[in-house]
Amino acid sequence: MPLYMVQFAYTSDAWAALVDTQEDRSVAIASVAATMDSRMVCYYLTFGEYDGFTLIEAPDEVTAAAIVMVAVKTGHLKATKTTTVLSVEDGMAAMRKARQASFLAPGQSEESSPT
Repeated sequence: MPLYMVQFAYTSDAWAALVDTQEDRSVAIASVAATMDSRMVCYYLTFGEYDGFTLIEAPDEVTAAAIVMVAVKTGHLKATKTTTVLSVEDGMAAMRKARQASFLAPGQSEESSPT
């Protein structure tokens, strides 16, 4: 199943509630993922632009987007960023496919393209 990395940033109100309750939010996201035939692989808090990320295994992009929408609709996230994650094997397969294709740069004609 495809993997999706979802980075998230909490609102200040969400941080206030988390500090007061010390709630493990990974439980909530794992539960939502499970209801959509998906799985939360991991959940980490981070420092920087985003406050954390979770890795979700979902059957497709639509399902991954729905999981994010459920989390966002509560209003405790101020930003999210979802990235499709490729395994090394999938990345290698993509490289093999790319090697078989050609692409013309802007202004380049078939005659001037390197072979």
